[in-house]
Amino acid sequence: MVNMTLSVPEDLYKEMAKHSEIKWSEVARRSFELKVRELHWMDKVLERSKLTQKDAERIGHGIKRQVRKRFE
Repeated sequence: MVNMTLSVPEDLYKEMAKHSEIKWSEVARRSFELKVRELHWMDKVLERSKLTQKDAERIGHGIKRQVRKRFE
């Protein structure tokens, strides 16, 4: 297994230190695994997509424009 060093804000570290019974490395490992599974799923969905990067940007800009209008 590979070791990894993470930086966390001091206030978060202090809160984590209050719960020394928790294996924080296991919490991080599970979180990484979940994110990788999500990325694999997204890759599978995208490989079947016919949208181009330009299409996705156009749709994204349209959505942002509509949201901005809603809140003006």
